[in-house]
Amino acid sequence: MKIVFMGTPDFAVASLAALLSAGFDIVGVVTAADKPAGRGQKINESAVKKFAVAHHLKVLQPLKLKAPEFIEELRELGAELQVVVAFRMLPEVVWAMPAKGTINLHGSLLPDYRGAAPINHAIINGETESGVTTFFLTHEIDTGDIIQSAKVSIGPDETAGELHDRLMETGATLLVETVKSIETGTYTEKPQQSTAETKHAPKLFKEFGEVNWNEPAQNIHNLIRGLSPYPTAYTHLQDKTLKIFKAELENTPPEIAVGTYLTDGKTYLKYAAADGLLNLTDVQLEGKKRMPVGDLLRGMRF
Repeated sequence: MKIVFMGTPDFAVASLAALLSAGFDIVGVVTAADKPAGRGQKINESAVKKFAVAHHLKVLQPLKLKAPEFIEELRELGAELQVVVAFRMLPEVVWAMPAKGTINLHGSLLPDYRGAAPINHAIINGETESGVTTFFLTHEIDTGDIIQSAKVSIGPDETAGELHDRLMETGATLLVETVKSIETGTYTEKPQQSTAETKHAPKLFKEFGEVNWNEPAQNIHNLIRGLSPYPTAYTHLQDKTLKIFKAELENTPPEIAVGTYLTDGKTYLKYAAADGLLNLTDVQLEGKKRMPVGDLLRGMRF
């Protein structure tokens, strides 16, 4: 079965590698166009492109997915199935092209957490369980018939980055199982049933990460975990932005005003929330590198 793979970040690389290891015929890889990044504006290639080139796979990098020349080149590959992992929204002319359709791997247990940031929002909302889902693409984003899913538990202190890495591997395994079932015609489809209670996962913007210390301490702890390592929760220290990558939850009523902090200037920095304290452990002060809080404190004056 000829397969075209579509994806861009590291999350997608694990799936592409798993499909190759399973012996599937990857006739083409579609990924984001190269773009300049950083101060030196060095040309940056996607993680998927780097992997594809290293494994001598044909790479397509369309700027526009409806461009006639891209559609023709894609059609000439003769794929029977397209596999999408962490890529852009596809036009119907693309996803409807293969005889066996186009499937997507999504980082949540659908129908919950449709959208661009499912891993982040699951942790921010305090979920204790997450997972991955494979489904057929259709008109509305993340709404197609479910093929398979796999659950994983979320640890009480687990960050979005840590859950991302686990789901990346779980998803790669599930994707191989799904593609095998499609190849043999043994798969089943289940329509998604969404309700008013279905949870969503919209794109995250920087403003979303500013900590409101009037919130319960558990909610703030979840926000910090859910935005670590990117785009990161943040507060302020001595009129500078302080990014928070990790913090320990202390469920003891604070004896200081909400939003103020306690520190010995050496080992701890604790901010007061509505009903508890957050002991910051892994931070980055504006203008400095990311570091353990003790290293930061020893270089400051209070």
